[in-house]
Amino acid sequence: MSASFSLKAPTGALLALSFVLALGGLPGCSDPKQGAAGPGGPGGGMPALPVTVIEAQPTKVPISVEVMAQTEGAKETEVRARVGGIIVKRLYQEGEAVKEGQPLFQIDRASYEIALAQAKAALAGAKAQTEQAAREAARLKGLLDKQAISRKEYDDATSSEAISRAALLAAEATLRQAELNLTWTTVTAPVSGQSGRALKSEGNLVVQGSDNLLTSIHQSNPMWARFSLAESDTAKLPGGRLNPRSVTGVELVLPDGSVFPRKGRLNFQASQIDPVLGTQQFRAEFENGDGRLLPGQFVRVRVLTGMRDGVYLVPQAAVLQMDQGTMVMVAGPDNKVAPRPVQAGEWHGKDWVILGGLQPGDKVIVDNLMKLRPGAPVMPHKPGEMPPGMGGPGAGGPGKPAAKG
Repeated sequence: MSASFSLKAPTGALLALSFVLALGGLPGCSDPKQGAAGPGGPGGGMPALPVTVIEAQPTKVPISVEVMAQTEGAKETEVRARVGGIIVKRLYQEGEAVKEGQPLFQIDRASYEIALAQAKAALAGAKAQTEQAAREAARLKGLLDKQAISRKEYDDATSSEAISRAALLAAEATLRQAELNLTWTTVTAPVSGQSGRALKSEGNLVVQGSDNLLTSIHQSNPMWARFSLAESDTAKLPGGRLNPRSVTGVELVLPDGSVFPRKGRLNFQASQIDPVLGTQQFRAEFENGDGRLLPGQFVRVRVLTGMRDGVYLVPQAAVLQMDQGTMVMVAGPDNKVAPRPVQAGEWHGKDWVILGGLQPGDKVIVDNLMKLRPGAPVMPHKPGEMPPGMGGPGAGGPGKPAAKG
């Protein structure tokens, strides 16, 4: 019987394994009489091939799903100029940490200092007019009491006083605005964090309300990791979906393969599925006081949702994904190769999680897969041990060094 392969393993191993499986189905290759006459061992049989095996034992592994993610600062704040003018100086070093309120840019102050002086003068004039209107109203009130003037003249005077008081309030507001504009010529950091590249340099004109973005500040502690889960990802979890209440932790796998030392937590779950991508958005939060994580990094997020009992861990290289399904090669009680269909789950480190198909004590072959065929004799040995009979004359037993004479 022939078999074709599509597996996550070296292509040469797959072709060789497919070839030997095909040979196993040919009459000439499976005829015991022909094997007995061939060379290679007693009676001409095929010699046993040394293979490394691991003994399958049930264990517990975390229930998890692992996907790509990208980091982003907990706050990414744009720094914009509130007033227009010429930038005369940059007051910070690009990329350095800045504190809230720290000056970042200086815009030319001259025109705003003039505007402030004009506002102060206008306020002084408004105060003088208000005082004059108040004196005039008081004088006419005395004449009205003596019936020396008409009621209309007095009403006009009180109206003038009210108008002058309103003008005084407007002058005070104009002065306040002029003071703010002068203050805003010094652009400060709105939050603490890591500064970005300056988008405007000395001599550039900043126009209020349009092209006024100067730089940005990222708060990297805590750090967020944004990721999406498809239905194929959540199908591996209990209930077929990610329930935030069942999440026991979130791990971050860095680009070099190491795991970030501090676990995170989910702090956002989208309330709907993206109709275009068919995924659900999530976000995790990690403490990043040492600044090890940077915004924009591509990492992997591993969401932990409990423990799975009674499963087996098999090295990735020993698991074959074929057209007929996933299988491993085991060494039977008679030390012959036997394909074993298995149900594979997710990866756990460098191992596959096998959910079904193995029994405690099964000897799973982990090397020389390209040389194997079903029914072929093998000499199984544990990792790090010598194959049986390979110790030379006077060997002290299987897998042991030869005894000294």
